[in-house]
Amino acid sequence: MSSSAETPDLMSDEDLPASTAPGPRDGGDTADPQPRRGDWSSRSMPRWLPRAMLLALVCVGLFQLADWAFHQLINLLVMLLVAFFLSLAMEPAVDRMAARGVRRGLGTFLVFIGVGLAVAGFVTALGTLLVDQVTQVAGKLPQMLHDLIDWINHTFHTELSLDQLQHQVLKDSGTIEKYAQQAADNVWGVTGTVVGGLFQAFTVGLFTFYFTAEGPRVRRTVCSMLPPTKQAEVLRAWEIALAKTGGYLYSRAVLALVSSLGHWAFFEIIGLPYAAALAVWVGVMSQFVPTIGTYLAGALPVLVALTGRPVDALWVLVFVTVYQQIENYLLHPRITAKTVDVHPAVAFGAVIAGAALLGAVGALIAIPAAATLQGFVGTYVRRYEVEDDPRIDRGEERRSRRREAVRRLRQMVSGGEPTETPRSDR
Repeated sequence: MSSSAETPDLMSDEDLPASTAPGPRDGGDTADPQPRRGDWSSRSMPRWLPRAMLLALVCVGLFQLADWAFHQLINLLVMLLVAFFLSLAMEPAVDRMAARGVRRGLGTFLVFIGVGLAVAGFVTALGTLLVDQVTQVAGKLPQMLHDLIDWINHTFHTELSLDQLQHQVLKDSGTIEKYAQQAADNVWGVTGTVVGGLFQAFTVGLFTFYFTAEGPRVRRTVCSMLPPTKQAEVLRAWEIALAKTGGYLYSRAVLALVSSLGHWAFFEIIGLPYAAALAVWVGVMSQFVPTIGTYLAGALPVLVALTGRPVDALWVLVFVTVYQQIENYLLHPRITAKTVDVHPAVAFGAVIAGAALLGAVGALIAIPAAATLQGFVGTYVRRYEVEDDPRIDRGEERRSRRREAVRRLRQMVSGGEPTETPRSDR
């Protein structure tokens, strides 16, 4: 038998057909087959997905941290905003003194002293007025109670007496003690509020002094972080804010001074008590409290006049009304012509928006902010000339005809012949 018959032909795995090649089931050592299309269980996670998930978690954490930090620092940010607006109002005066050779630190200190004396005088005057009024009311309280009881008995046909009221008050002394105990427990809370308010006032004053005294350095620091092409725009915006805020507050201060002097003279003429304090109250409230300040300013002197002679209350009401018209049409346009004039509707809307955003602080700085924004709009927004069109002002044509008729009537009365009105005047 030949050798080829004795030994079988040995074939390699590569020579075997695909159907007979050893696989995993046969114990072969080949690689895993490729996953079929649609077999999601055998696919691996993309390499970018863990990094994306980690980045999303980091962004969420940073946002939460920034939100927490913002709510923790909101009081500081509000105080910085108030200090910035106060510095805008004070810096023009400091700049004038610095131009005359006075150091900026000393000039800022002198401005602070002047503002502090003005505020102290206002508070002292109102405090004196309040204490005297409370003392007078306390002295007249028994007689007022007798008059009130007599009026109630006469009107409602009752038989009340002062002794019955005293007995009822003593009977409810437990309730009074309860309220007194609650008030005593709240003393610590009120004390903490007062201390916190004083600390906030000190912080605002400190930042205001720094922003005012170091105004040029602050502007230089801000501009150093910007490219040269943007520095001019920032300085221009800063200059607009200085001019509008300072001009608005100074014009209001002048109007308040004129109003105080005029009302003080009138109150002295009619013999109204506390004339100086009431005049300062009217001047400050009518100028620095928008929209309703005039009514609040006139209400207090009217009430004080009612405690003396009721006819004086009528005279005070008439004078406050007449002076308000004189101020609106004569004084206010001339004084604010070189500063800025904020429309009453804009002022009212700004106060509402400021109070909604920042509370009482926002209401106080709302009008200076609106004046600054109005200055930005007037500087950067381009305006075009509007053509004459009756659809803009539907009453202008009628007013023009009326003026033309009046002009011709005057010419006829004076004896001259009426002339044809040029087309440009129609």
